Amino acid sequence: MKGQRYTTEQKIRMLREAEQVGRTIVSVCQEHGISEQTFHRWKRKFGMMELDQAKQLRELQKENARLKRMLADEMLGKELLKEALEKKL
Repeated sequence: MKGQRYTTEQKIRMLREAEQVGRTIVSVCQEHGISEQTFHRWKRKFGMMELDQAKQLRELQKENARLKRMLADEMLGKELLKEALEKKL
């Protein structure tokens, strides 16, 4: 069974909680119901990233995906035109 999905902002907040004085990684993991392995994987991925940087990263990823779709559509259109021209000749 899959667990709960956390947003990037939630993950970063959990990482910051563990950095607070008097908080341990184990206590933060138990409080949020995640494993220590998950915590360390998030720490490796997000490191010292701030919330605004995470939001900007997500926006850039969305834009990149949109541009990739546009490129694929253009390439498909180009291939269709080539096939149509070959059939006419």
